Amino acid sequence: MYGNYGIMENFFCAEESRQLQEDVIGCALNRRYYILVELPPPWTPHPLDSKSLSHKFQALKAQINLEIELSIRLVFIYNSGYYEAGYNRLIIYFQRQESDLFYTKKEFLLSDIENAIPIVEKCIRGEPITSEYPNIPARDILICTHGSHDKCCAKYGNPFYHQALKTLEGLSIPNVRIWQSSHFGGHRFAPTMIDLPEARYYGRLDQKSFTNILTKTGDIQVFKNVYRGWGVLPWQVQILERELILKYDWEWFSYQVKGQVIQKNEDETSSIVEISLEISNGIVETYRCNIIEDESKNIFSRGECSNREIEKVLQFKINELVGVKSRIF
Repeated sequence: MYGNYGIMENFFCAEESRQLQEDVIGCALNRRYYILVELPPPWTPHPLDSKSLSHKFQALKAQINLEIELSIRLVFIYNSGYYEAGYNRLIIYFQRQESDLFYTKKEFLLSDIENAIPIVEKCIRGEPITSEYPNIPARDILICTHGSHDKCCAKYGNPFYHQALKTLEGLSIPNVRIWQSSHFGGHRFAPTMIDLPEARYYGRLDQKSFTNILTKTGDIQVFKNVYRGWGVLPWQVQILERELILKYDWEWFSYQVKGQVIQKNEDETSSIVEISLEISNGIVETYRCNIIEDESKNIFSRGECSNREIEKVLQFKINELVGVKSRIF
């Protein structure tokens, strides 16, 4: 028993994932709402269990059930440099329509964190939200440091967060805020990050790749190893999108893009997906391919630090990629 405990203590799922060369792409979550609540750590494994919160606030946990979690991601955020004593920020990014490829932001500066409860409840019910607080045109970058949820987020996330702050300070890029945050999935790819309002997910970051993403310059090939996907696209389409990012370079992010799954089998080991983009003057390029299981690269892993069982993790590849140009009349 003691020996097993020692093995568990020395096991890090992010290290296992790197060694197995697990592909990070295709794991960005599709969420209609991102609810960011400013609350200093430490956070409990489930943030809404935190003792600093009232019972009424903790009761939101029951309201955000498994079904609601498919459309809402509530995370706690903190940065001592942004914190205003006596106030808590509430930042909500949301899609007005589920098909939207962009997020609208509403920000609140609350004198009592309890005032966040009715606003969060409106999101749960899908009701419109309004704010009198000025809408700061900021890019909010979340870096998971939630060690009580998974120790990889502490081991890899914490040092990366502090390095990222120094990187941003050195670059002097305006209207960018970096927050440490609670869990948002993918800790086996730590350090992990969400870039809002675009809702693009990243993992296995270092300062070079982070700088490239922050400035949208440099070697686009870093996306091969760090891009987890765009949270507005189905996971299969995320795989094709990464391939097209590598083709179009940073110019990709200036295009209007639409993506969809055309067809898939029951276990989703084979899908036909499509992405269209308007490149200029009504010229549209459409790409279609098969996303299929890559049996030669499937891996067997524990997946999380707390898991004891080895599980098969499917890997995928692009097959029969074709592109067609057309004109909108």
